[in-house]
Amino acid sequence: MAMLARSPGDTLFAPATRVFRRNWLVYRRIWYRSLFFGFLQPLMFLTAMGIGLGSLISGNVGGVAYLDFIGPGLLGAMAMQTATFESAYPIMNKIQWGRNYEAMLSTPLSTRNILLGELGWIGFRILTVSTVFLVVLGIFGIAKTPWAILAVPAVTLTGLGFSANLIAFTTTQRNDVGFTWVFRFVINPLFLFSGTFFPLSQLPGAITVVAWATPLYHGVELARGLILGRLDPVAAPFHLLYLLAFAAIGLWLADRRLARRMVT
Repeated sequence: MAMLARSPGDTLFAPATRVFRRNWLVYRRIWYRSLFFGFLQPLMFLTAMGIGLGSLISGNVGGVAYLDFIGPGLLGAMAMQTATFESAYPIMNKIQWGRNYEAMLSTPLSTRNILLGELGWIGFRILTVSTVFLVVLGIFGIAKTPWAILAVPAVTLTGLGFSANLIAFTTTQRNDVGFTWVFRFVINPLFLFSGTFFPLSQLPGAITVVAWATPLYHGVELARGLILGRLDPVAAPFHLLYLLAFAAIGLWLADRRLARRMVT
């Protein structure tokens, strides 16, 4: 019997699904708790910040009520934080402490298969959590249009960009000290100064330029425009291209650095 020709994707993506399945087998024991807290977190954030703090803010923010402004921003920030959590200590453990990747590489899997499997899993985690978050936004009446569903892939792309770049960073570390610096001086400032809680126009000019150049800002702007029905047709393609470039650069770096780390 003649053998069927195999496409490059068969040897690249098919093995990566084994890594995805391994992560699912670990996760399925606690998935219901994860979804519960995924529902509880935005509920508490929107109640405390949107309703509690928002009641003290007179007038509109960015042309909308403060609750409507902050909701999509928190969705984008959640994607970044989920990606950060999944791409730091868990990846370091699999590289160095638990040595899971060494065991995987004793099979036909390559480092690229491993990377794609991990990114696929992290993308799935962001997708599920952001979907739950969007449901909460709907309960609060923040989602104004059916186009809001597209905010889920938008923030998933944002999270994958952070994930790929952080995995590239993680592969260069020999201990977890570097994570403290990343969380304190990169992730936290982005959370606070990327348009999540207030418009960038409220910042001084030089800081506004820096904040505008951050990936989270572009993810937040896409999500906010889609959820509120206020998407700028001129700026939206630029936001999307920025996020695609951010993710592509991270993927390229992570691919090279993981291969280098696992052969040294």
